[in-house]
Amino acid sequence: MEPRFRLRLYLLTALVLVGFGTLLSRLHEFQIERRDEFQALVPGNRTVSVREPGIRGEISDRNGVLLARNLRNYVVSFNLDEILQAYRLQHDESPTLDRLTTLNGLPRKKSEKDIVAIVNEWTIKPLKELGLAKNYNAAALRTHYLTHGGLVPFTYRADLTYEEFSRIAERNLDFPGVTIGIRPQRQYPYGTLASHVIGYLKQWEKGDITSADKRAYDHYIGDEKGIAGIEATMDEHLRGPEGQKTVLKDEKGHTIGMLDYTKPGIGAHVELSIDARIQFLLENTLRRAGRAAGVVMDVNTGQVLAMASVPDYDPNAFIPSISREKFIAYNSNKQLSPFTNRAISSFEPGSTMKIPTAISGAIHGLASRSFVCDGYVPYGKHKIGCWLWNKSKGRHGSLTLPRAIQQSCNPYFNKLSNAIGWKAMVDGCSLVGIGKKTGIELPNEDPGILPGSRAWRAARPGAVMTPALTAMLSIGQGDTLATPLQLAAMVSTIANGGKYYQPRVVRKVTSGDGTILVPDIPKLEVDLLQSGMKESDLALIRKGMFMAVNEAGGTAGKVRMVDIEIAAKSGTAQTVDNGKKSNNSWIISFAPFEKPRYAVVILAQAAGSGGGVCGPLVNIVYTGIFAQENGLRLPLKPQTEFAGHTKRIEAIELPKDVLASIEAVEIPVVPVEDSTALATVEVDGETGDEVGGVNANAPIETQPTTTSPTPTITPEIDREGQVIPRATRINE
Repeated sequence: MEPRFRLRLYLLTALVLVGFGTLLSRLHEFQIERRDEFQALVPGNRTVSVREPGIRGEISDRNGVLLARNLRNYVVSFNLDEILQAYRLQHDESPTLDRLTTLNGLPRKKSEKDIVAIVNEWTIKPLKELGLAKNYNAAALRTHYLTHGGLVPFTYRADLTYEEFSRIAERNLDFPGVTIGIRPQRQYPYGTLASHVIGYLKQWEKGDITSADKRAYDHYIGDEKGIAGIEATMDEHLRGPEGQKTVLKDEKGHTIGMLDYTKPGIGAHVELSIDARIQFLLENTLRRAGRAAGVVMDVNTGQVLAMASVPDYDPNAFIPSISREKFIAYNSNKQLSPFTNRAISSFEPGSTMKIPTAISGAIHGLASRSFVCDGYVPYGKHKIGCWLWNKSKGRHGSLTLPRAIQQSCNPYFNKLSNAIGWKAMVDGCSLVGIGKKTGIELPNEDPGILPGSRAWRAARPGAVMTPALTAMLSIGQGDTLATPLQLAAMVSTIANGGKYYQPRVVRKVTSGDGTILVPDIPKLEVDLLQSGMKESDLALIRKGMFMAVNEAGGTAGKVRMVDIEIAAKSGTAQTVDNGKKSNNSWIISFAPFEKPRYAVVILAQAAGSGGGVCGPLVNIVYTGIFAQENGLRLPLKPQTEFAGHTKRIEAIELPKDVLASIEAVEIPVVPVEDSTALATVEVDGETGDEVGGVNANAPIETQPTTTSPTPTITPEIDREGQVIPRATRINE
């Protein structure tokens, strides 16, 4: 074939291929990409399937007080595809918008329908005439349309009054593409109360829609999901079964009627072990400190009766979404960290670790042994001192276990721990939950750090437990970290006779038909009396904690009550706060002594001694609890946010009339430096300075890890979405 004919053949072939390619491309556009659009233009009625979210189950305290409930919410939604189609029926051309995109890495302009201009002209204008228009974020609407098209309705308003709802319902047929409905909206009636336990919700997202859902539904409304607290861990139970309805519409998008409707179901009811009134008492007590956490536990079941952390946040701020300014304000100060639940976050436990040390010693037969306190114990060139030595060069001499607990003598426990060895220490501490998660039904629980454990050795390859590190473990310094919840479970074990119950904050979960999904059954993890401990040895530990509160020379004397016998152990751990030397202060306790029912643990950051700061706080909590047992109705009302502060609290003075301060509800929150209301007092016991230079890593600055999953941020109102009076509109 001659070259000129061959060239013509090639050109003809190329033209045919280009023509077929163009034809196939247009066929794909019309028959697949824009199928629904053209199908909607075909005269005649059509059916539309709509997916509705289930109704979220309620959360209550153990006495039926609702902590999370649902309100009836009147909503106006836009189906943007239907609005566009209705607009086209009366307009030859649609307004367009030029957008800058990229093709093969090169910038190019792309012209597309300006859905915002159409909505403003076709829908917002008549709504404005009814007085129902409201400013919105036009950029969010435009993004929503590009992302979801007509599959997901755009929520225009979710704050209608019943009167407004009725007004638009009367004219609903005049607004094609506009849907009104009633949706449940989450509410936390007591504000910030138990916010770290309950958690908060986040709106559903594009990624939550499966391909099967896209095929099954013309319109899709998803479920909110829990991303913190019980809302997150019990999300599967709390979500109700989805609903579905089939709606008949005419060619103009007007609703003719409903062909089929399956109502959304209600999720399970979650009953917490929390007592809302004790929770209120604990939270307001902790507000006397700047940053603190507390746990009140039923020692005989492991149920958490109250768990609080300050500063706190309001979960209502996330409904339906949180403003950018509010979220930035919450996150602006990492030290205060309002999203962090300090009750399940790790801190240096200080001398509260002397109780797990005593447990380890008792299991290995050394509970009856005495050790001599010479004021300090040398380890190489360094020494760990007794608080008595640091204060006045004094020494305790020979001490029994109860007296060592009462006096909080470091040398005694240093020697006890090394007498049994670091492996025995690790085994004993592990039995009562130190160094591992408790398994409570809350997300982001810290396991803490137990030096010498497998996890510690994995994190520190080549590290060896020396006598000095073993001594540091015995008094809760060095690498040792524990959570208030861990210590509450541990001290409950001492209180109830040696039984370690897994901590629980969910008491029971019940489905709508009454089926028990999560039963109220205590879970016994360990029995110390079956693990090598004698009842007589356990009695020695209990005796020491009793003496610490009720006999002269005890370091927890400020916990003491007149008519109730309490056992406790104080702790003061050396740390660094905001670059300055500081302490974390503790009290772990149980009561009544003879037949214990409650364990109370309180931690305060940037504080003086455990006895001087946390002792009075524990006293207030017990006073309220036992007053409630005797018939006093503890106060309960919505809580507002407590921002906290970073100032150091040296000591807290116990109110002269504790019951009056509880009933008054409004508790003053004043740093020591700013007022004489909280007087500095002399407190005997550890100060956190006794470890000297033996702790190579001290002082360590530890801050609880902030755990705040990114919520749905409310889009800000922009110029395009403003309802501007017609006379002032631009370019009209």
